Amino acid sequence: MINIDPQYSFSDNALLERAARFTLDHESAPTDAELTIVLSDDTQLQELNKQYLGIDSPTDVLSFPSEEVDPETETPYLGDIILSIPRATLQAESAGHRVEDEAQLLVVHGTLHLLGHDHAEPEEKNRMWQAQAEVMVKLGLSHVRVSEE
Repeated sequence: MINIDPQYSFSDNALLERAARFTLDHESAPTDAELTIVLSDDTQLQELNKQYLGIDSPTDVLSFPSEEVDPETETPYLGDIILSIPRATLQAESAGHRVEDEAQLLVVHGTLHLLGHDHAEPEEKNRMWQAQAEVMVKLGLSHVRVSEE
């Protein structure tokens, strides 16, 4: 199950669920796995970025992986993705595409992090960017690219 926590308004939460689902399917994640997508703003992302990564600036998306399993159902909980809708809006405007497309890219990116991908090292980054590009093609969003971090 993909949970959406709409702390900030967004036009189409179903698109975000779809992006997460396509990513989970692409990575062969357990079909019953759960995650939460929190729609937030720059203030919260900056606070979390500072608290957990020591970076005192806002960012577009943060992922907090979890290895929890519901003891009753044995359902794996993958973690939380926190998305800044204002930041996604600015990035979409800058790149010349819809905010809905940018938000889906960020959900794909965040979900890949929950599944163990990273981009700290060149080889890891190549694998993650390849997986991300493949999911974006499946979503019909091959024109949307992640900005270099």
